[in-house]
Amino acid sequence: MPTSTDKKKRVRKEQIALRLSLGGVVFFVALALGFAVYTNSDAILFDGIYSLVSFATGLLTIKVAKLAERPDDEQFHFGYTTLEPTLNLFKSLITIVVCIYAATEALRRLLDGGNETVYGWAVVYGVLATGGCFIVALLLRRFGRDARSDLVNVESKAWFVDGMLSGSVLLGFIIAYALSVSAYAHWAPLVDPLLLILIIALALPIPGKVFLNSLREIIVMAPPETVVDEIGERLIPTLSHIPHELIEYRVNKRGRNTYLLVHVLVTDAFDQVSISEMDKVRRHSMKIMKAWNPEIVMDILFVRDKSLIY
Repeated sequence: MPTSTDKKKRVRKEQIALRLSLGGVVFFVALALGFAVYTNSDAILFDGIYSLVSFATGLLTIKVAKLAERPDDEQFHFGYTTLEPTLNLFKSLITIVVCIYAATEALRRLLDGGNETVYGWAVVYGVLATGGCFIVALLLRRFGRDARSDLVNVESKAWFVDGMLSGSVLLGFIIAYALSVSAYAHWAPLVDPLLLILIIALALPIPGKVFLNSLREIIVMAPPETVVDEIGERLIPTLSHIPHELIEYRVNKRGRNTYLLVHVLVTDAFDQVSISEMDKVRRHSMKIMKAWNPEIVMDILFVRDKSLIY
């Protein structure tokens, strides 16, 4: 069964990951804004603005990550983990708005005939930004998996989206540079806005999925059916030795925590079981479930009246 030391290690990894993300954002904001001024590129400027938004939300993420580790209190009877899906919803919504705005601006630039840019240095920026974003995304993905942190996982996805956007800028500038030194130089200014529109269309499903998943948690919907089924497959065998007619369980995911409310409709053969024996059953079931997922929180109720379940 996971110990308090294991939990401290996960928390430490989460904080390291979030600080890594924040430091990366500061670096790439400065890089993008500097190259945007020098190359006169709106696409690079958008990349910098996207990173600046990530910096602002990153500060909130670190604060929420610390709050999520607090125990329940008089204000938050079920702990602070419900703040995590709220923050993820907010971050994904901002990302969606920024992407839509960028696509609109790219369409406007396209209709205006494109944008002349210093393509050589823009390619240098694209290489640095694309490679850097994907490296940070992969590091955060590993940290998120080890720390079992939704916040870090969302940060990883945000960096992946940023990498895709930077990749579109790189590809666009390579093509535009090639066109600018050919007989088709008049087409070069159109490449950047076209590719930016395309990559935004491909990237939008990522924050869209985060938005929908976070909304499910906020309005207390059950997790996806596959998750609920897997929980049932692991839970029911831990209680199957109890004389019962029915095991009913309800699942709610709140940030990093997964809450299970379990009702066991027992038979008459269970009447002579003491409270200490019931507690032993609960501890046994919780030990097995937490070994699978340390962030599970469970309540197990034994009832004889079926009307108390529904």
